[in-house]
Amino acid sequence: MAEKLVEIHQLCKTYFVSGGFLNPQKRPVRAVDHMEMTIDRGETLGLVGESGCGKSTLARLLTGLEKPTSGQILFKGADIDSFSAEELKAYRHSVQMIFQDSYSSLNPRQSALSIIKEPLTIHRIGDKKTREKTALDLMAKVGLSAQHARRYPHEFSGGQRQRIGIARALVLHPELIIADEPVSSLDVSIQAQILNLLVDLKKDFGLTYLFVSHDLNVIRFLADRVAVMYLGKLVELAPNPRMYDQPLHPYTRMLLSAIPSCDPRRKEKKTAIRGEAVAENDRGCAFRNRCSYRKAICSEQTPELKKMDERHLCACHLAGSI
Repeated sequence: MAEKLVEIHQLCKTYFVSGGFLNPQKRPVRAVDHMEMTIDRGETLGLVGESGCGKSTLARLLTGLEKPTSGQILFKGADIDSFSAEELKAYRHSVQMIFQDSYSSLNPRQSALSIIKEPLTIHRIGDKKTREKTALDLMAKVGLSAQHARRYPHEFSGGQRQRIGIARALVLHPELIIADEPVSSLDVSIQAQILNLLVDLKKDFGLTYLFVSHDLNVIRFLADRVAVMYLGKLVELAPNPRMYDQPLHPYTRMLLSAIPSCDPRRKEKKTAIRGEAVAENDRGCAFRNRCSYRKAICSEQTPELKKMDERHLCACHLAGSI
């Protein structure tokens, strides 16, 4: 049985936003809504969903950059919200993040070498000479030469900057890497290089990945399991081949239907996602206004995430019957 590295239980994150000039009263928006999920050691878990569904918020909660409103995140069985300052520092040693924007996530006043070795300095690992050697070795590992060491972020291409971010995340030899759409801003040819690099690094370093993306083709290539989010909720979770071959939730089916085909002879019926999302905190299924299969029960009861078989979970009243 796979070892659970991360366990997420009833996790919620609520923000309060203003309705604008005419309606200044703040209203709650639940970015993550009673999330239940696990990440097994050694796997790549792909997290997908449209923009604004809460993927990046979940990533920030897992790294400790945000505090949850309620619920638990357990890392190797320990609740990270109860960590002392010293324990939290050790946790951040074990969990690192690769950011979407490779430019704004790097300090423009620091050289590539300085950026990569900075975590070693913060965690007081090794002396100056050892830190520099470790950083240079990692630069070579991610495809950057020693000639790049003294250059600054603006002197690199987008793909090279992302390689610096990857090296910085790896320098502490973490157990979990959270990659928040790390290839979305890159050209397709560069995306392929970075994805292949991440696959190789996973083998070399024994990593576990949570890979956040809205690109289902990227997730199909990289992930062992796929989790689908909609309006802060987990609506489906399944192994990679099964999710793409036998999706159960209507939202997952619509997302898969939108993937473009490279075969001009292939004719597929596209299912557009129409309609408005339901109001915040409204009861019933959050997807019902946009679902062509909805029934009366969808407006009355919120569907629970339930097992359809050993590893396939789905939150839909009609799962298995549509």
